[in-house]
Amino acid sequence: MLRGKHILLGITGSIAAYKAAMLSRLLIKEGAEVKVVMTEMSKHFITPLTMATLSKNPVLVEFYNPENGDWNSHVSMGLWADAYIIAPASANTIAKMAAGIADNLLLTTYLSARCPVMIAPAMDLDMFKHNSTQTNLKIIADRGVSIVEPSSGELASGLEGKGRMAEPEEILFALDRLLTNEKSALKGKRVLINAGPTREEIDRVRYISNYSSGKMGYSIAREMVRRGAIVDLVSGPVSLDPPLGINRVLNVNSAEEMQEKTLDCYKDKTDIVILCAAVSDYKAERPQQGKLKRDKGPLTLNLVPTKDIAASLGEIKVEGRIHIGFALEADNEIENAKEKIGRKGLDAIILNSMNDSGAGFGTETNKISIISSKGDITAYPLKSKEKVASDIADFIENLLVCSKA
Repeated sequence: MLRGKHILLGITGSIAAYKAAMLSRLLIKEGAEVKVVMTEMSKHFITPLTMATLSKNPVLVEFYNPENGDWNSHVSMGLWADAYIIAPASANTIAKMAAGIADNLLLTTYLSARCPVMIAPAMDLDMFKHNSTQTNLKIIADRGVSIVEPSSGELASGLEGKGRMAEPEEILFALDRLLTNEKSALKGKRVLINAGPTREEIDRVRYISNYSSGKMGYSIAREMVRRGAIVDLVSGPVSLDPPLGINRVLNVNSAEEMQEKTLDCYKDKTDIVILCAAVSDYKAERPQQGKLKRDKGPLTLNLVPTKDIAASLGEIKVEGRIHIGFALEADNEIENAKEKIGRKGLDAIILNSMNDSGAGFGTETNKISIISSKGDITAYPLKSKEKVASDIADFIENLLVCSKA
């Protein structure tokens, strides 16, 4: 999503300056054009030659080139950039930003920038916790500067605490999110997603489940976060890391637990609910407390239906909220999916076919059709689950825009 974007990377005097090298590489890999501006102090931590080589552009430190008098215009750089990231941002630079001091090229460029500005603070924990630093951070945040919170851990001083600059991958994600959600209709919306399989106990060591990996639901959650939504994820047992920037993850096992957590979250002023989980349709009527022994011969397992989460939400649907469901079908696909829309009170359903190669459970790709409550059908070709998530987000954004029209 950063392809073709002009990114200005500012580096200040901090031991974390070495991370700017990796950040520059990640930005280039994403297709961005990168220019670097450094403070004089930052040159003690990482060389301009390193940053020039990685960014593929000359590094700017002074207001002019002393050898030929060429002027490095802070105004031109501020107009060129689509985003200005200062990483690392020292306590000294943050204080000067708050006070409007412009005593180096990095700071004059900040005052001239018309693009979004983001900083990644890096300092010792006492400096970060100091009232003056916290006040300065609040001042620049109130002026529109985005702040990528530092993490906690071992610091260069040997102390443990908050002040470590965020990792380059986190900064890249925050930048992508910043540039993506500037005009997104999803910005600030509360989105509830459930994902993954459920497990229904047979005994203490066995369960009924399915082949869902949770990748589709997690991809949707990640895309919603990118677009500025506040995302709650109710997740069955999966082997996936929670998406960066997510509001909260509620881990569950059974269909009953998933229904309980989903209904609880729904009450928290949810704007959009996306029911992507592969919930078990049946559970054992009487799970065994111990372990079933095979020496007892043939086993008959009585199964009873689990509760339908989408239908339960449909019964308490709040006007103005958007409900999106998923359907995996093997035959009479369109008819079955349309029937579920009405019965479950959905605004749209995402249809997967078991007959499509490369789609469904356990794959990195998916092929969907989106059916609206009006009966409109939009079919999409086979894509990565990340791109499918983007298509779904586009569809929901369009629903939001049309609802305001």
